[in-house]
Amino acid sequence: MLVYHSSNQCFTKPDVVHSREALDFGKGFYVTRLKQQAEKYANRFIRAGEDAFIHIFDYTPNSNLKVKVFDSYNEEWLDFVCNCRKGGGSYTDYDIIEGGVANDKVFQTVDLYMSGVYNKEQALQNLAYEMPNNQICFITQKAIDSCLSFIKHIPYGHE
Repeated sequence: MLVYHSSNQCFTKPDVVHSREALDFGKGFYVTRLKQQAEKYANRFIRAGEDAFIHIFDYTPNSNLKVKVFDSYNEEWLDFVCNCRKGGGSYTDYDIIEGGVANDKVFQTVDLYMSGVYNKEQALQNLAYEMPNNQICFITQKAIDSCLSFIKHIPYGHE
């Protein structure tokens, strides 16, 4: 299956070393099954005056890896994302984590929960109306090397 990654850098070999800390599913290499979502993220680089590239990979699951999938924005997803965004390490129990993105609207709910404005019940009520996007986070280099095959990268926003 095809997956997409947006970046301001052009590369052929992804790694976990250059990943940012404290993201939704922790430090890792993030891709999405949704091309439109990758394009939306690439537009952030364009608006900042940077180059943007969409990298396309073939993703072949590996049953020997530890994979966690969140099917919805539920209590488990909320606790996990909040823990990761606070720098918690439970994400390192897995090689790959897949689930919904804390995009702008969802992040607002998560942020209000993390700051104590919403209690868990209020946050979950708000999240119940959201349709999850998709992100797949490759936590380990082993997961990247065994599951992702580079196809191509294309410059974005330079028509």
